[in-house]
Amino acid sequence: MNIYENIVILDAALPDEEITASLQKIKDLIVNAGGEILKTDMWGRRKLAYEIKKQNKGMYVLLIYKTPPATVRKLEEFYKVFDPVIKYMVIKLGPKQVKHFESLQAAEAEQPKSEA
Repeated sequence: MNIYENIVILDAALPDEEITASLQKIKDLIVNAGGEILKTDMWGRRKLAYEIKKQNKGMYVLLIYKTPPATVRKLEEFYKVFDPVIKYMVIKLGPKQVKHFESLQAAEAEQPKSEA
């Protein structure tokens, strides 16, 4: 299984409950295909650099997950027909990025121990 970084821009006009539900559908699709969500980071509502689908703002979400390559194709097909998604980008992480991500996770895991 490969590790992927996925940035999704959702429609900012949607209420928080619908954004959460949309994000859960994406996560369920990954998990049901045999994947594992490693990190979810909500970046919040931001102004887009240019207008996309007549939208000026979007809700940015970063997902990092481990999944078989066939799942990425299913996920991209899902994004194309899923209305809340304005734009998306999926990147397969290389060995250097994976090593960097794992070191960041280890540092985050140790941080709460030192504060306690």
